[in-house]
Amino acid sequence: MFKKGFLANFKPDYFADSIYDIDGEWLAAKNINAMIIDVDNTIMARGERLPDDKLRLWVSGLRDSGIKLLVISNNWTDRVKRIAGHLELPLLAPAAKPLGPAYKIAIGRLGVAAAEIAIIGDQLFTDVLGGNRVGIRTILVAPISEVDLIHTKALRVFERILLKRLSGQLLVEGRWKNI
Repeated sequence: MFKKGFLANFKPDYFADSIYDIDGEWLAAKNINAMIIDVDNTIMARGERLPDDKLRLWVSGLRDSGIKLLVISNNWTDRVKRIAGHLELPLLAPAAKPLGPAYKIAIGRLGVAAAEIAIIGDQLFTDVLGGNRVGIRTILVAPISEVDLIHTKALRVFERILLKRLSGQLLVEGRWKNI
């Protein structure tokens, strides 16, 4: 299910400076009842080993609001498994984002209609493209850290070009700014 126009598939539905800008009340106002959550540079900096108390409280708050949660990651290491375990969240990894099968599995596991699900992630070429391809809403957050894999760093250059063209938003000092 591609959006009309090739470039539109890279446009996020929503922007947030941080996951902490998203809470149960905001999600309820948007009729979002479930979230697929990316790990690296979305909820934790790449390389961090365990979730901190602030992240645990965020997850707990979403859960208390009735939001169904599932972690999805292209990373398949024990580190990601430990993170999901500490947060007491189901994990789908390796996901091969942006390919559709993992997203379709995630939708099935969450047990709600695609229209009620959002993915929150830090990358256009994995999180946003994949979510848009299967008809779920997409929330792009500013990456927590500049530490990335080499191929992700290369894609970030193209992300800036697409973001400017599609939305007039650019990442400036860790925040989304209208340009």
